[in-house]
Order: sequence, then C-alpha cells, then structure tokens
Amino acid sequence: MANPIASGARLLAAGWVLIRHDALAPRELDPYLPPAARWTAGFLRLFSGRRGREGRPGERVARALQALGPVSIKLGQVLSTRADVFGLEFANDLGHLKDRLPPFPGAIARAEIEATLGVPMDSLFLDFDDTPRGAASLAQAHAAVFKDGRKVAVKVLRPKIEKRVADDIAVMRLGAKIVHAMAPIARRLEPIAFVETVAHSLLLELDMRMEAGAADELGTVMAMDDYMRAPAVVWEGVGRRCLTMEWAAGMKLSDAAASGQAGMDRKNLADNIVRAFLSQALDHGVFHADLHEGNLFVTPPDKLVAVDFGIVGRLSRDERRYLAEILWGFINRDYVQVAKAHFDAGYVPKDQSMELFAQALRSVGEPVIGRPASEVSMGRLLGQLFEITALFDMHLRPELVLLQKTMVTVEGVARRIDPDNDLWSAASPVVERWMTRELSPLNKARDAIDQMIRAARAIVRLAEEQPTPVVVAQPRDPLVKWAVGLSAAAALLAAGALAMQFLG
Repeated sequence: MANPIASGARLLAAGWVLIRHDALAPRELDPYLPPAARWTAGFLRLFSGRRGREGRPGERVARALQALGPVSIKLGQVLSTRADVFGLEFANDLGHLKDRLPPFPGAIARAEIEATLGVPMDSLFLDFDDTPRGAASLAQAHAAVFKDGRKVAVKVLRPKIEKRVADDIAVMRLGAKIVHAMAPIARRLEPIAFVETVAHSLLLELDMRMEAGAADELGTVMAMDDYMRAPAVVWEGVGRRCLTMEWAAGMKLSDAAASGQAGMDRKNLADNIVRAFLSQALDHGVFHADLHEGNLFVTPPDKLVAVDFGIVGRLSRDERRYLAEILWGFINRDYVQVAKAHFDAGYVPKDQSMELFAQALRSVGEPVIGRPASEVSMGRLLGQLFEITALFDMHLRPELVLLQKTMVTVEGVARRIDPDNDLWSAASPVVERWMTRELSPLNKARDAIDQMIRAARAIVRLAEEQPTPVVVAQPRDPLVKWAVGLSAAAALLAAGALAMQFLG
C-alpha cells in the first residue's frame, strides 16, 4: 500500500524539477491562460534555470522527465505516441528522450541472472563481460558467450527496480487525481486512465519473458521477408529479470559512420526500413513500434537487424482492412471512399458530416498527390490529419496513433540515410501485395463467411443467455436450442454457397 505522505513529498519534488525546466506551465501557454493562472505561471518561471528555459516545450519536458527517472521516461515515451492530442512537434521532441542511466556493477548483474535462472553463471555462459554495453532506465545489457559458443546479449533488470517503479506509479496516480479534480479542462484527456495505461505497460516491461515473447513473434514475422530480421531468443537464458538473445551483427545505425560503410547501398537500406515496417504492420498486424536508429544495426550492402522489443504495436484484421480502403481511396483520389472508410471504422462520430469530412480530406490529399516524394513530408501530412481529427471530434484508437507515430519515425530514419528516399515508391511493393490480397474476390468471400459465422455464434449465445421465465417453458428449451442450431447451420451453408458463387 502506497504511503500518501511519501507520495505527496515525491510529487512536490517532481513539481520542482518541472518548474526548473519551465515544463510545468510552459511560457508558450501564456496566451491561452486566464490572467490569474498566467500570473502564477510567471511567478513559478522565476525559479527556472537558464538551461531549463532553452528549447521548445517538448524539449524542456523531455529534459525534465529524463531527470526524474525510469517511470517519468516511460511516461514521456507514451506521451510521444499521442501526437493527435499534443501535436506532432511536441510528440517528436518527447520521442527523442534518451533512456540512459549510469550502469550498475557487473557483479550485481551476475547475481541477478543466477537468482532469476536458478543456475550458476558458468553452466550457461563461457564468458560474461562485466562492463555493460548499454544502461537504460529499467535494465542494462551485457555481452557474453553462451555455452554453445554463440555470442549473445544479456539484458538484466536493475536491482530493486520494482520498488522504484511502484513508488513512482503511486506518485503519478496521486498527480492524476489532483489534475482530474482541479483542472476540468484536462479531464477529456482522462489523466487517471492514462496513468493506468502507463502503469500497465511498465509492469509488463518488468517481466523480461514478455519481451522475449515479442522478440520471438516479430522474429518469425520478419523472417517471412528479407527486409529486416531480429536476433534469435536464447530461451535457456530467459527469466523474469533477464533476457538473452543472439548478438546483433553490424554497426548501430545511430553511429554516424554506419550508413557510410564501404559497400553500403543507401537507397536499398532506406527502402528496406520502410518495407520492413509496412510488411509487419499490414501483412501480419504486429510491428516493432520503436524503430529509431539506436535500435537498428546495419551491415553492407543493406541488411538490417532490429533490437529492443519493449514497444510492440498491433492491428486487428478489421483495422488493416479499413486502412487498405483508406489508402486505396487516397491513391485514387476518391475522398468520399476514404471518408466512408473512416465512418465505417468508427473513427469519426456518426453525428459528423461525411461530405464535409471528405472535403477536409481533399484539402489534405490534393496538395500532396503528384508532387515529388522528396518534397512530401509524412510528418507534415500527419500533422494536417491530426488537425482534422480535432475539427471532427475524432477519437483515434491508440494502436493507430502508434502506427502513425512509428511511420513518422521510419520516414525520418529513411530520409537521414537517403535524403531523396521516395517513401511512396519504397512502400509500393508491400502495399500492392497487401491490396491485391485484401481486396481479392477470395478474401471478400472469406470476409462474408466470417461475418456469417460470427452472426450464427451470436444467435447461439443469445439463446443460451436468455433466462427461462417459467418452469413450464423448460421442456421447450431443447427445441429452442435445436431450432437455433439449425438456423446457425443454415447460415453457414448460405455462407458457403455465397463463397462458391462469388468465386465462380
């Protein structure tokens, strides 16, 4: 049980850090504040340091969260996925948070590994480098040689990090309740629910087995194409507090010399990053959602290896179908179709005008279509789309916002490798394959069958859940269920007949 006094003291300390960085009430908000609040914000700003006042609001908030530690860094990472709420520039600035802390001793890492796996280090590793290769807020990574001779990376949680996370979550929960009570304008952002989302995400990251599962799943997905791969999980070295994976070959892309290595095909490398992301998201509905340079290793001519699978995005089959229809409409300049897909998916409230929404989409699409790819910024395009979401009271699903945020990151990485990278041309092979499959007669017939099956199952569940009003009716229950079952079977037969007719 969290101590409310201790949580309150930590909250005050966190507030002081935000004040020092001019991040509690940034000066850029002054024009939107009432006079009393503006005076209070100005007074607090007197205590901000010179360094704290430098940069854009997102940069200052990022520095403050960095100083506050692991949970605040995670909070910033989650906020960076909500460009639809906070704006694209602010979200991008938070996306540059450096998740780095001083390392802890290798001897402690060894002890943590042995305690987690329940076996001596010597029984698993021929060699273990006590000097960490990287230290983040929750864990650090060590190079090692596994018992079968493979070079591996071992990720180990920080000692007692669970207690630190629990304390910080208690502070965030207290802060969310205060914001909800004292700032009615912020309630639409649902601060309490938002904090619970961050807390849930953190608890998952405190179990290395969850990241191992994500890495293994995405590794299987990536292997289906040749655009990117993931290091294999070494399951004997996986436990709640440690994760062992094969060593990622190549040079980290964040190294300035990485993309300039001898024999590197910069165009293909940039294209592969775009295609890898799209094939994961569109073909399989699961994607690495943190594809920045620090998580990518490259080798000539154009090979990519991704690491760090703590953030994974997922799209349902229906969401991918709606995205296909939206993309198809944009390609064909059919903005009414794009608008209809948004309404069908429930992205736009039904009380809004579909015609006006199509008009707004046209204002975004027409300036972009037909222009050279190097002149079109996906970031700017998404920024305009986010403005439209506000005009039409759209509430985007978190998965789609994460998809859009990752797309912006991927575009930025690809353009830094190859400034003339044509995002649309790079995406074409993956999108064309996806569109052909999703919009084919066979797939439409399969959709019809799926809908029939879901309807039949719903009828059966409805019949089973209906209470029997009187005892006399009980003997009829088998007849009712038999009739429902017959109806379900008829629906399935009709679906099969429809498919056969559709396929000719």
